[in-house]
Amino acid sequence: MKTIPVSWTSASARRMERQGLLTPAATAETSPADVAGRMLGAHAQVASAAELSIALRLDGATRTDVRDALTGGQGPGRGRDRAPRPEPGAKSEPESEPGTLVKTFGPRGTIHLLPAQDLPWWTGALSALPTLPSPLRPEARMTAAQTDEVIAAIGDALTGAELTVDELTDAIVERTGSWAADPVMPAFQTMWPRWRQVTHAAAHHGVLAFGRDRGRKVTYTNPGCTPASPTRSLHELVNRYLRAYGPATADDFASWLAAPKAWAAELFASLAQQGSIEEVAFASGRAWLAAGDTVFPDEPGRGLRLLPYFDAYVVAGRPRALLFPGAAATRALAGGQAGNYPVLLIDGTVVGVWHQRRTGRRIAFTVEPVGRLSAAHRRALDEQVERTGAMLEGTPELTLGKVTVGPHA
Repeated sequence: MKTIPVSWTSASARRMERQGLLTPAATAETSPADVAGRMLGAHAQVASAAELSIALRLDGATRTDVRDALTGGQGPGRGRDRAPRPEPGAKSEPESEPGTLVKTFGPRGTIHLLPAQDLPWWTGALSALPTLPSPLRPEARMTAAQTDEVIAAIGDALTGAELTVDELTDAIVERTGSWAADPVMPAFQTMWPRWRQVTHAAAHHGVLAFGRDRGRKVTYTNPGCTPASPTRSLHELVNRYLRAYGPATADDFASWLAAPKAWAAELFASLAQQGSIEEVAFASGRAWLAAGDTVFPDEPGRGLRLLPYFDAYVVAGRPRALLFPGAAATRALAGGQAGNYPVLLIDGTVVGVWHQRRTGRRIAFTVEPVGRLSAAHRRALDEQVERTGAMLEGTPELTLGKVTVGPHA
């Protein structure tokens, strides 16, 4: 069978089209959760970046629309007028219907906004990933039995409750023992309790997600999710990944997921044998698409966009050399890592970086292209700055110049 050739121009056009970067989706037909699903999650380590990642793919959307999808429609401050703080370990019934988005630990163990309806297969897939070696000292690690005990304690403590880290620590100790709170994890110039090394695992088992902020404090809750079948979930994840970011290799998938490359190669080989994925020629090598998903746009993807920190298009997009061509790689990649800078995207490739600084409603945008902008691109940039200001619910001001802020950690 002849291998289908796919060009970078076609691949980037399809990725942009499927992610709403060519034409933002109509809000009457597409929700923030729909967009997050198509992106395979919005990276939310920087909350405002996740809000912008989703809003820019929806016509007329703002950060409030994304926050409402996360909080169930009561806005970002709904946690500030809550009932008095419960006693540690106490149960409290949720005050309203949950949102259509869930904030939790997703791919790469990083904070993501995921569609609530997708959480069963997400947790099914993530809980099936191979366990990587612990970076902690042997005496700080938890045994398999202790891990299971803590995850069960977390699930019980958070059912019907929203607890801060300190409250959750007390609840876990009450259910397991004082060893769970031993300060053995180095973090941010301090030491965290032992149980926190399984925070991601608890999320991937469906018993922990972020609750509503209590003032400046983060809370956790139990989303009540039962992970789906690991095998079916992993197949679902590969299928959606290839439809969103294909053509891609097993190594690309492993890097995006922070999983072992050998494991990913075995998974792709199994799916290829089953006929679930098919090989194409791409970027002077071989890559994969979901079976039958071989239609690409006839025209190149055109347009200028301002993508925020850790936007899914650049984090998942490969090959890096084509996505960040020439000087863009030097300026916009941090040690080869994509996402640490907000980027200026033109016609599907990165051509610069940008930064925004907010003071009240005023938002000062600094955009640094790696080359000269044409008159048409400058007009498009002005339009995008205005649109981005509207999405962030502020008044934008644009400066073309050097971005002096370093990469995000």
